[in-house]
Amino acid sequence: MRAKISYAVTAAVLVFYFVLVGSRGVMLIQSGTLLTVTFGVAVLVLPVIGVWFLWKNTQFVRRANALAAELDAEGGLPVDELRRTPGGRVDRDSADEVFARRKAETEAAPGDWRTWFRLAVAYHDARDTPRARKAMQRAIALHDGKPVQTA
Repeated sequence: MRAKISYAVTAAVLVFYFVLVGSRGVMLIQSGTLLTVTFGVAVLVLPVIGVWFLWKNTQFVRRANALAAELDAEGGLPVDELRRTPGGRVDRDSADEVFARRKAETEAAPGDWRTWFRLAVAYHDARDTPRARKAMQRAIALHDGKPVQTA
């Protein structure tokens, strides 16, 4: 729940920022000179890109959470079996062991979104965020029945 609240607060702050920047862009355009109109249009592009990125990221999080809920209902969520350091961080060797199992599981059933979901969690635990995101995107695509590109 804490993650949802922090995500919502961050999104709200970003939307406020986009509105603020957008209003400045409109003010520049209303000035009417070639230079201010050019800058105004350039400033308006930033909030558009930001809103698009926020929307795509929110869709990704909602879909991943929906998969987690479905997998939980099936009893298939990965159990946290990782050893931790005294400071609470995940032990690297433990994460590597779990990752090796999840990778083998995914290679054995590459068309199953569940294995890709668990692999994404293993990547996340190993602190490999880009691969975790790609694995989760593949899980979402497989779940939705969309064609998946092979790498």
